[in-house]
Amino acid sequence: MSCRIEDYGLIGDCETAALVGRDGSIDWLCWPAFDSDACFAALLGTNRNGRWVIRPAEEIKKSSRRYWDNTLILETRFETANGTVALIDFMPPRGKASDVVRLVRGVTGKVKLQMQLVIRFGFGIDIPWVRRTEDSALQAIAGQDMTVLRTPVETRGEDLTTVANFEVSEGDTVPFVLTYGPSHLPLPEPINPAVALQETEDFWTEWCSHCTYQGEHRDLVMRSLITLKALTYEPTGGIVAAPTTSLPEKLGGGRNWDYRFCWLRDATFTLLALMNSGYTEEASAWHNWLLRAAAGWPSNMQIMYGIMGQRRLLEWEAGWLPGYEGAQPVRVGNAAHAQLQLDVYGELIDAFHQSRMAELKLDDETWALERAVIEHLAEVWDQPDHGIWERRGDGKHYVSSKVMTWVAFDRGIKSAERFGFDAPLDRWRMLRDEICVDVCENGFDPKQKTFVESYGSQLLDASILLMPAVGFLPASDPRVRGTIAAIEKYMMRDGFVLRHDPREVSDENQPIEGAFLACSLWLADAYVLAGEVAKAQILFDRVVGVANDLGLLAEEFDSGEGRQSGNFPQALTHIALINTAHNLSDARKSDKPAMQRSK
Repeated sequence: MSCRIEDYGLIGDCETAALVGRDGSIDWLCWPAFDSDACFAALLGTNRNGRWVIRPAEEIKKSSRRYWDNTLILETRFETANGTVALIDFMPPRGKASDVVRLVRGVTGKVKLQMQLVIRFGFGIDIPWVRRTEDSALQAIAGQDMTVLRTPVETRGEDLTTVANFEVSEGDTVPFVLTYGPSHLPLPEPINPAVALQETEDFWTEWCSHCTYQGEHRDLVMRSLITLKALTYEPTGGIVAAPTTSLPEKLGGGRNWDYRFCWLRDATFTLLALMNSGYTEEASAWHNWLLRAAAGWPSNMQIMYGIMGQRRLLEWEAGWLPGYEGAQPVRVGNAAHAQLQLDVYGELIDAFHQSRMAELKLDDETWALERAVIEHLAEVWDQPDHGIWERRGDGKHYVSSKVMTWVAFDRGIKSAERFGFDAPLDRWRMLRDEICVDVCENGFDPKQKTFVESYGSQLLDASILLMPAVGFLPASDPRVRGTIAAIEKYMMRDGFVLRHDPREVSDENQPIEGAFLACSLWLADAYVLAGEVAKAQILFDRVVGVANDLGLLAEEFDSGEGRQSGNFPQALTHIALINTAHNLSDARKSDKPAMQRSK
């Protein structure tokens, strides 16, 4: 059985990432890229579906783990009766090949250890052909995939796995290097593990030195920024929502989705988190990815794309995997890519506007794309859609979707006015006003004194908390204050914000999902805009309090079980953490993220 979600740490090389359990087992790794098939899939199955474990062969008295300061180098210490060893896991910045390096260092005494390598390509089903090479490396091949294990430790085959037993004394370091390469090419060249460790440390510490955030919780903000960098596909600048698929939103439930793709709706949140923290290069790369991905006919624009801008993200089920703690099905691909979700148009236009305001260098064709997108939106803004939460089934007139169409026109108008672009401003202003009236008349429930999830509904939705942050209405507006009060009354559980109204009657016979951590932080942002900074600080502290010991957060938190749930680590959660930290740190300034969008 795999570890709990929060028991994992993350390592990566900015093209893919692996999850390392506190038990010394790598249970998830898609190779060679985030969206490739997994070769370690024990996270969603059993040990037989692929993992790589190194740990003491004797009883572990105590264990601890930490990241090396300002790096993505993970160190796990195991203490036994005979001594202590440190397991150092990392992935060097991508060279000609991708490597996972595991160093076992003797800290005190002499400790017996065991290693088991179970490679299963194709999401845990394809058993490779394994042979020993002339230089004593261990090569595994199945179809297009190849891995090579190099270590001075003597290994042997056992029940279709590779195992080893060895000892480490104080002062010793025993390396294991697993390298990926296409099976039709020659063996990847070996690397020097000690040199790779130093280069990896240098890479991350230099990158972290550019961080300009100096407020409270700097360590957590820095860890969130490192995580965001680790979830970035360096060749294109695309940022995946998470490195995993099918970790359940509801423990034991069926809401299990593939998050190894890039969502347009994360665009502006991401840009502000990066730009305000000093990472304009990454912000520019993300902007350029957005521009390339969305290029083409606006009516064909999708809500998500692959890491290189791929558009066909066909969804299928890996029926041989039992799922995380039995949560089925395990899905690969995401059918929601074909949904109409009107809010992404607003996010895209807002992202470009915020980029200009931050004086990022934009492509000359950006405005032409924006204008085409806005003109298309003028024809479709009043249609029902599937909303920010990607509901499957019939579309509705979601309030947050309509608000973001207003944002698209508003930012288009402001960009044209400020930067002198050619645009039909009178028509856009008329449509912006029409949308505002439409939302206020049809999306507001005067009896409950709150905006609601969708037109005609009495239910709430946490995404309406973004209204003041995107500038639709000020936080001082009585309707916004009423909405915040209604969210506090109906949408909170144990101090955290749910994204769906628990009063909703659902035919899903499943356990209730956890609280959505980004939504909890959106409420904190609304508090800041409303001048209730103390309440915002309490909520922020509550959210960061459920981060694991490494500072990592999943999509949701099940307060009843005291566990994280959903895909992990979740980019949107860490992005929201960064932005809320800035909002609190700069609560008296006008350049905090919440003010940047609401002006």
